[in-house]
Amino acid sequence: MSLIQKPIGIYFEHPEWFKPLFAELDRRELPYEKIDAAHHLFNPSEKESRYSLVVNRMSSSAYLRGHGQGIFHTAGYATHLERLGVRIINGSAATAIETNKARQLSLFESLGLKYPKSFVINHASRAVDAAKELRFPIVVKVNIGGSGAGIIRFDTPEGLQAAVDNNQIDLGIDQTALVQEYVTPRGGNIHRVETLDGKFLYAMKVYTTGESFNLCPAEICQIPEEQSAEFCLTEAPKKGIQVEAFTPPADVIAAVERIVAAAKIDVGGIEYLIDDRSGDVLFYDINALSNFVADAVNVVGFDPYARFVDYLETQLPVNGSLAQPTAATTAAPAQQLVTESIH
Repeated sequence: MSLIQKPIGIYFEHPEWFKPLFAELDRRELPYEKIDAAHHLFNPSEKESRYSLVVNRMSSSAYLRGHGQGIFHTAGYATHLERLGVRIINGSAATAIETNKARQLSLFESLGLKYPKSFVINHASRAVDAAKELRFPIVVKVNIGGSGAGIIRFDTPEGLQAAVDNNQIDLGIDQTALVQEYVTPRGGNIHRVETLDGKFLYAMKVYTTGESFNLCPAEICQIPEEQSAEFCLTEAPKKGIQVEAFTPPADVIAAVERIVAAAKIDVGGIEYLIDDRSGDVLFYDINALSNFVADAVNVVGFDPYARFVDYLETQLPVNGSLAQPTAATTAAPAQQLVTESIH
């Protein structure tokens, strides 16, 4: 049993994604409380938090489940916890990046990394102007997305103009969107690199099914021009999507680690593809919410939740300093992860 008196707060919204995390915390007998990010309140005048550590697992796709209010609320709560001196895994800086694709592109630009050619708009009418500077096909992607929501592909300028004229483009909950060139991934696969504590943890190739995928392994886009269906990489094996572990080139791993350092992401995934036209590595999404791949033990060879809890133990304050892991499981037999279907 940990010597920590205050529990770890697990701040989350999705009802299924983090069951493996809770199981690992239970197995180690670490005290924790589930914090419902969709129905939350906090007192800004409090001088001390009831939690020793808070793990921020708020999802940008929460609005698909009627919980969009939690996305904006999280920014204030994370700032509040930081003011109190509470260690928060994926704090306000990471939240700001997770929930803003425009900021993600600016971060890529600041680091000298390539990404799909894009414009940012705050009114659907400007999509036509932006598209004039791009090569078709294009996609319109809402700024706060998640699980493939709010992405529409247009193959022609005429199709885009018709959608604008008929008020068929929804820019999402913050009324901001990217207008971006659609990129065909070389080899029919896209890549997600998971990181923990600023370092490479594992990576996956996700094989797309022809044109049924857009730019993200967690985003399925129906072609022709329709809104995408909800999907998450957590469910990929159950959906029949081929996922395999691989090790990216050293320069890609270095770039990913630069991204998470700049974004102050403690745990998260970075997505990229190889442009089939140019051979360029294009980064396109930063995920400060990392729920890992389903059946990770068989896919990547170890249980990432065990590694994650190892890390959480090192972040727990004990007598004013950080704790050391009590029961490191990296040498223990990996446990089978079970990810239930999302309804």
